[in-house]
Amino acid sequence: MFTKRDLLVRHIKRDKFLYLMVIPGLLFFIIFKYVPMYGITIAFKDYRISQGVLGSPWVGWKHFARFFTSSDFSQVMINTVLLSLYKLMIGFPVPILLAILLNELHSIFFKRVVQTVTYLPHFISWVVIGNLVLILLSPKTGLLSSMITSLTGAHVNLLMDPRYFRGVLVVSDIWKEMGWSAIVYLAALAGVDPTLYEAADIDGASRGRKMWSITLPSIVNVIVIMLILRVGRILDAGFEQVLIMSNPLVNSVAEIIDTYVYKMGITQAEYSYSTAVNLFKSLIGLIMVLMVNSLAKRWEADI
Repeated sequence: MFTKRDLLVRHIKRDKFLYLMVIPGLLFFIIFKYVPMYGITIAFKDYRISQGVLGSPWVGWKHFARFFTSSDFSQVMINTVLLSLYKLMIGFPVPILLAILLNELHSIFFKRVVQTVTYLPHFISWVVIGNLVLILLSPKTGLLSSMITSLTGAHVNLLMDPRYFRGVLVVSDIWKEMGWSAIVYLAALAGVDPTLYEAADIDGASRGRKMWSITLPSIVNVIVIMLILRVGRILDAGFEQVLIMSNPLVNSVAEIIDTYVYKMGITQAEYSYSTAVNLFKSLIGLIMVLMVNSLAKRWEADI
């Protein structure tokens, strides 16, 4: 009778080349993801470069308490949560809708053109995209600003007015990422059984009914997985985007956790404090992933 160890050795010998292919991926995560996690300990220390990580004194929850009681806490958290929720509620359904609409196109050439145009911005850095938005929304020479002025008769500075700046961030983020995110849903739609649509045509179903009753239910598992991944980054409100496009006039609505960590850690060299703030953000993300995953399993079980 074979023991568990003997079975494991047999499996390894049988699939040795597959295991060898896994090694580079494992090494990547170990070296660049798990080993650096040792640096998290400075969140509980008063880190000093001269003393190093091991030599720096322990201070426990001091930096966390400082962040929770600071005057910046409420503003940074509100800005981060609101901006993330806006991007989730508005930006998450857009790629799904785009993928469904592209799937309904009969012209392959037009479909490919639209796909290329929509996912191309994903490969352009926020440095370029951000400056392009700044040029388009310039209050004096911006094309979009001129169009808004000609239509409404009002001179609105979208880049320096806190009432509109979050909207600028959300719309520019959707424009940049919707085409790339739609690729996942298009791949899922390619696996839908065409006989379902043929049966619906025989029953006289309209195109809208087929989309609602066949297309969406067929990709609901993919939508749930993408939602779980997105919620895991619920507090990632867009560091590069906000850093490039914000200015002192809109800091009251644009300062998020990532830019706050950058300013405190890099510009003011408060390494322990900034690490504690970022660790708090990561913990919230982990909790959100576990909650959404649990809800998704319950919902799937009910179905």
